[in-house]
Amino acid sequence: MAEADRIQPISLEMIRTLIGMPTVSRDSNLDLIAYVQDYLTGFGIDSTLVHDETGKKANLYATIGPKDKGGICLSGHTDVVPIDGQDWHTDPFEVVEKDGLLYGRGTSDMKSFIAIALAFVPEFLAKPLKTPIHFAFSYDEEVGCIGVRRLLDILEKQPVKPAACIVGEPTSMKPVVAHKGKKSTRCHVHGLECHSSLAPTGVNAVEFAAEIVTHLRGMAKRKRTEGPFDPGFDPPHTTVHTGLMHGGTALNIVPKDCYFDFEFRHLPEDDPEELLGEVRAFVETKLLPEMHAIDPATGVRFEQISQIPGLDMKDDDPLTQLVMALSGANSTGKVAFGTEAGLFQQVGIPTIVCGPGDIAQAHKPNEFIALSQVAKGEAFMRRLLDRVRA
Repeated sequence: MAEADRIQPISLEMIRTLIGMPTVSRDSNLDLIAYVQDYLTGFGIDSTLVHDETGKKANLYATIGPKDKGGICLSGHTDVVPIDGQDWHTDPFEVVEKDGLLYGRGTSDMKSFIAIALAFVPEFLAKPLKTPIHFAFSYDEEVGCIGVRRLLDILEKQPVKPAACIVGEPTSMKPVVAHKGKKSTRCHVHGLECHSSLAPTGVNAVEFAAEIVTHLRGMAKRKRTEGPFDPGFDPPHTTVHTGLMHGGTALNIVPKDCYFDFEFRHLPEDDPEELLGEVRAFVETKLLPEMHAIDPATGVRFEQISQIPGLDMKDDDPLTQLVMALSGANSTGKVAFGTEAGLFQQVGIPTIVCGPGDIAQAHKPNEFIALSQVAKGEAFMRRLLDRVRA
C-alpha cells in the first residue's frame, strides 16, 4: 500500500492549506491563526488568542474536552524561516508531492504536526474525552521562541494548566527528552577614533573586539576538550560560536565602534550566565584598564539577543513513557537544537519533543517531509486518542 493511501485526505489537505500561508517570522501569522480559529469554531471549540504588542501576530490556545483537568497540550510554532537567497526548485509556499515526499517551506519544521493535530479534531470530538487535549500554536519561535512566552505567562496563572506537553518539532517521531539551551548576545565595543598614522593614541574597537572573540574561541576549545560532556548530544558538549561581526569605516581611520554577535548552545547542566560572566570578567580585568588608560569614555557593552532554556526530562518520567508508547519507540534521544519545550518545563509543565519530519530538512531550500512520516504522525494521534477517551 502506498504511503499516501494510508493517510487521511484531511491531513494532506490541511498540510497544503497551512503551507500555502507564508508565515515567515518577519511577517504576520494572523491569516493562519484566523483560519485555525474559524476551523475550530466550526466544531464548537472556543479558542483564545494572545497577541504580540503590535497586534499583528498571535498565539492560539484551545481545549477539547473537560476544562477542569490538566490534560495534554499539543504545541507547535506557526512561523517559518525565510526563503531569501535559497535555490528552490518548486514554489516554497505550495505543496508539491513527488516520490513519496511533500515539498514546501514548513513541511518538516513544523506545520505538518499542526496540520495532523487539526485533522484529528473530528475524531477527538467523536466520543467524550476523559483527558482534555489542548492546542498551543505560537508565533516567532524561529527568532528566539518569543511568542510562546506571552502565552505561558497566562497559562502559568491559570487554576488548571496542562499537565503535560508534546512539542511536535521534527524528530522523526522519536521522543526527545533533552535539548541544549541557547543564549545569544550582542557585544558593542566603543573605542576612540583617530587617524591611523596615530594609531597608538586611539582605541581600536575592532582589535579589542577581536581579543574578546579570541577569548570566546578559547572557551569553545576548552569546552570541546574538558567538557562537561553528555554523549546523548551531538556535539556532546557546550558550544561557543561567533556568527556576525562588523566595525570600522575606512582603513586609514582607527575604528570607533565594532559589533559582534555570539552564542552559547549549552548543555542543560551548564549555566549560561556563568559563561557570559567569564567573558565579562575577561573584559573588565584585561581589556578595560588598557582602553580607559587612553580614554575613559571607551567601553564594552553586552546586550542579550535571546535566551532559550534547555530541556531535561528523564526516561522514567510518566510523560516519557507515554510518548514512547504513543510513538512506538523503544528509546529516547537528545538534540542540539533548541525548542519551546524548555520554556514549558520552566513553568512546571513536563514536556517532550516528538513530531514527524527530519530536522536535517529544516531551514534548507526544497524542504520536505516524507509521507511515511505523516503516516507515523497520524498513528501517534490515533494512539493518543485511545488514551484520552473516556
